[in-house]
Amino acid sequence: MTTAENPMQKIITRCWEDEEFKKRLMADPKKVLDGEGVNVPDGVSIRVMEDTEQVRTLIIPPAPSHLDDDQLKGIAGGWVKRCYRSILD
Repeated sequence: MTTAENPMQKIITRCWEDEEFKKRLMADPKKVLDGEGVNVPDGVSIRVMEDTEQVRTLIIPPAPSHLDDDQLKGIAGGWVKRCYRSILD
């Protein structure tokens, strides 16, 4: 998937370029995401946080329920290294 095809990358880039858009996203993420074509299922809430040079956000995703402990360790280690490379390096 290219950046042009990834709606979340497009939204993040727009936040960097458009302060008012970012404020709207942070105030009402579900409405803004819906307006950008990102479906948020009913019953799911979205929390938007902004990283800074001094503060980074570590997101712990829900654990897959169908994997054993060894499989989870392998996935989590690779995911953390890939997603947080700039923090860990």
